[in-house]
Amino acid sequence: MKTQQTLLYMALSVTTLAQPLAYPKTEKGLVSDIYFGTTVADPFRWLEDDKSAETARWVEAQNKTTQKALAPIPYRNELRNRLTSVWNHEKISAPFIEGDYQYFYYNSGLQNQSVLIQTKAGYSGKFDPIATPFLDPNKFSKDGTTSLAGIEFSPDGSLAAYQLSEGGSDWRKVLVIRTENSALPVGDTLKDVKFSGLAWKGQSGFYYSSYDKPKSGSALSRKTSEHKLYFHKLGTPQSQDELIFGGSETPRRYIGASVTENGRFLVVTAAVSTTGNELYIQDLTAKGSKLTPVIIGFDFDNGIVHADDQWVYFYTTKDAPNGKLVVCPTDNLTSEAWMDAITQREYPITISTGAGHFFVNGLKDALSVVDKLRLDGPGLISEEQLPLPGLGTITAPSGKWNAGVLYFNFTNAIQPSTIYTLEPRSNRVELYRQSAIDFDPSLYETRQVFYTSKDGTRIPMMITHKKGLKYNKKNPTILYGYGGFGVNLTPAFSTSYVVWLENGGVLAIPNLRGGGEYGEAWHIAGTQRQKQNVFDDFIAAAEYLFAQKITSSKYLALSGGSNGGLLVGAVMTQRPELAKVAFPAVGVLDMLRYHTFTAGAGWAYDYGTAEQSQEMFTYLLGYSPVHNVRKGTCYPATMVTTADHDDRVVPAHSFKFAAELQDKQGCSAPVVIRVETKAGHGAGKPTAMVIEEAIDKFSFAFWHMGIKKLPKK
Repeated sequence: MKTQQTLLYMALSVTTLAQPLAYPKTEKGLVSDIYFGTTVADPFRWLEDDKSAETARWVEAQNKTTQKALAPIPYRNELRNRLTSVWNHEKISAPFIEGDYQYFYYNSGLQNQSVLIQTKAGYSGKFDPIATPFLDPNKFSKDGTTSLAGIEFSPDGSLAAYQLSEGGSDWRKVLVIRTENSALPVGDTLKDVKFSGLAWKGQSGFYYSSYDKPKSGSALSRKTSEHKLYFHKLGTPQSQDELIFGGSETPRRYIGASVTENGRFLVVTAAVSTTGNELYIQDLTAKGSKLTPVIIGFDFDNGIVHADDQWVYFYTTKDAPNGKLVVCPTDNLTSEAWMDAITQREYPITISTGAGHFFVNGLKDALSVVDKLRLDGPGLISEEQLPLPGLGTITAPSGKWNAGVLYFNFTNAIQPSTIYTLEPRSNRVELYRQSAIDFDPSLYETRQVFYTSKDGTRIPMMITHKKGLKYNKKNPTILYGYGGFGVNLTPAFSTSYVVWLENGGVLAIPNLRGGGEYGEAWHIAGTQRQKQNVFDDFIAAAEYLFAQKITSSKYLALSGGSNGGLLVGAVMTQRPELAKVAFPAVGVLDMLRYHTFTAGAGWAYDYGTAEQSQEMFTYLLGYSPVHNVRKGTCYPATMVTTADHDDRVVPAHSFKFAAELQDKQGCSAPVVIRVETKAGHGAGKPTAMVIEEAIDKFSFAFWHMGIKKLPKK
């Protein structure tokens, strides 16, 4: 029985949140731009300056307002304690061998960053507390905000180069160490490396990519355009690194490099946008050889898969929008010499290799299927389909060519990520390690449905909830989407969502156009002047949930991050009555200026730009979330989330959108912005930050759906 004090507290909480929040004052400036004769005001342009004291004060005041809005919610601690408990279990990754050592990632439960463990090759796989912590990112910074952002080992495994991300930034440092003793650095430290892999050339050094760091203004937001590929020779200063490709002579926005496992070929990819790339190759064993083009132009995706002494295998979408594998002889590395090895299929595919086999990793209605093939000369002999543990998503089996055993992960919305071993020669799949999480999948169900979008297109969607849930239009539901850049949203378990599902929540994830679930045609159908298809698909998903009585607008939250943040921002401004709550996270929200920040110009393939044409400007202006907030309209209770070190989708997008919503909100539903400090676009975020953000969002959603107490378990 509730005490009088509890009832009074809940009544006061309801009364408090029924009143409009008092928002920090956001000054308006007289700033505007002219596009094709049309003047567009930008009153909050000053918030783009992430280095200014005024912006810092605004962020601090907004965060205080957000915490004030969250404070009355009585079950935040209950949710936090439960999610912390769920998260607190031992996590061990699949092992991998480099040289004389075997490595795996380990987290005791609530460590902010996972530790890279080193053991002798042949290790049994059971965690030994005396195993050597090779790299412990938790010691990189006191607050856990500096993360290990990638590591590559030299061919013999004696050296390793690893990247550090500080505060979630894409600008990184690279350090080189000897694997026999990681505490003794080689002495080579590179700075200001961005959007880069690391590719070793023997033991002598490695290739990496970066931009010239802006000399003035903010390194987090200033535009970067000319990517450059360098070779760093060990024992020499970074200032002497050799420029291999890129820069003013061959300007490209994204350049990557890899060296084939046999050490023979350097392969360079070069692109001006996030779709389509050129391909170059160089024989590192031939004296005087130069980097030569295999594919020029940006109409197709191309990459290296495998090379031996006689043949080189490439993945391409040239004449195959769903992807295929081609092969050519090592003495004629041109696209004219390509021969089909694995032809295009009815569904999109990627190719991986390991243990002397090729794997065709396909998506059938956004669910994984894998075929295993072996080499027979330049051709491939199909063997059999890989036996999978169920319907869901697997990581592509991959590993060294001479490996005897490979590992892969399987997951779906109610199956925590589980590691399996694969012996390709026998096709035997066995359980390697099951998750130790406190979650019982047998109590939940996940199913795939298909619904019809506005123009009649059939869209798949996964729906997950407790078994026996009654469809009564009152189930709290999060509708999560992305819909862009050819990204696939395949079924995957999320620890954060355990507390949502446990408390009667529903999770619905549709495969919107703009993604790659049905190949490049599906992607193109959600780009540029077809972007509205993505929003229509998302709206139709909500309407399907309503029609099936799973939920209603009073119990629906829209959620998405990055391009998905744009999705939420566009849909909530087009259909403000559709949902009760909205979570646009690290979103691209100013569609007229997104390309003027960092590497944003590379997203033009998907979005188009305001300068491209009058038609494109008009189209972008028609849905740009920042420009379509209307005075007096009642928008959902909204929590905008971003981070002060996000140098991919700069926080100015979120700042300006939140300012517009607060200025024009036509009802008492709160609009708050949650700005994480010392964090970036999402990668490498400390465990403590992930838990706290999840709890703030879930409690905000439950509360504004009118749920004043959590159901009994």
